[in-house]
Amino acid sequence: MNRREWTLLTLLSILWGGSFYFVEVALADLPPFTVVWARVAIGAGVLWAALLARGDAPQIDRRLALRMTALGLVSNAAPFSLLTWGQTTIGAGLAAVLNATTPLWTAVIAHWATTDEKLTTLKAAGVVCGVAGVATMVGPSGLGGDAFAQLAVIGATLCYAVAALYGRGFGRRGLKPMQIAAGQLTGATLLLTPVALIAERPWTLPAPGTDALLAVVAIGAVSTALAYLIFYRLLATAGATNLTLVTFLVPITAASLGALFLGERFDGGQILGIAVIAAGLALFDGRAPRMALAVLRRKR
Repeated sequence: MNRREWTLLTLLSILWGGSFYFVEVALADLPPFTVVWARVAIGAGVLWAALLARGDAPQIDRRLALRMTALGLVSNAAPFSLLTWGQTTIGAGLAAVLNATTPLWTAVIAHWATTDEKLTTLKAAGVVCGVAGVATMVGPSGLGGDAFAQLAVIGATLCYAVAALYGRGFGRRGLKPMQIAAGQLTGATLLLTPVALIAERPWTLPAPGTDALLAVVAIGAVSTALAYLIFYRLLATAGATNLTLVTFLVPITAASLGALFLGERFDGGQILGIAVIAAGLALFDGRAPRMALAVLRRKR
């Protein structure tokens, strides 16, 4: 990647890492489903405004609308809800680390569900290492306390894995990435509207503070809409493989923001789990092991 692409990749990691921080701030005054609804609604509005300004709004028939709504369910409504609910109990940094395991679960599901994305030995080792890291972070205490919240975040990563495979077919319909993103966020908004209204009745809640409102706007407009624009720009120029490097950077941003502004800290078991997950991601990515092997060969 060139300097511009590295800059965009770093910016994307900040935007996505910042989403965990913004959620934490918003949850101080707002319930989780209301936060998620606002996130997807604002994100959809910004993307549709961009499409209309460019004269690039897609023609959507009933069948495509249903498919986009299904994509919005598995790509946004369900995982965002699980992540946000999880963050009512665990910190932004820990949620981001667990969320970083998404490529591992995507590889496992793709291995069984596709014919062209089979696991290699190195990727399989990365998956095993990642699972071990998650188990270490959840700890030996069993399903209680923070463990349910951590499993909710893992559930979100499984949703992302399914969405990655389901979303592959949309490109073949001639839709552009921004059109797909706007459509899925719109579908997620429609799905979450009755959930937030019925479950949380947000109009009955005390008015949120300025910090919470700004956090909601930031997570919708910046960490969702703007992040999608950068993501698809990088996907087109740097490629999917290079784009996976953002997986390593997002937890660093989220953990740093959590430590600086929210006073979050990792305990010993969580630090060990993070190290094991990082090793698994490095194995899965494959570049670091190959570079190390090349250096050893040159020394011989």
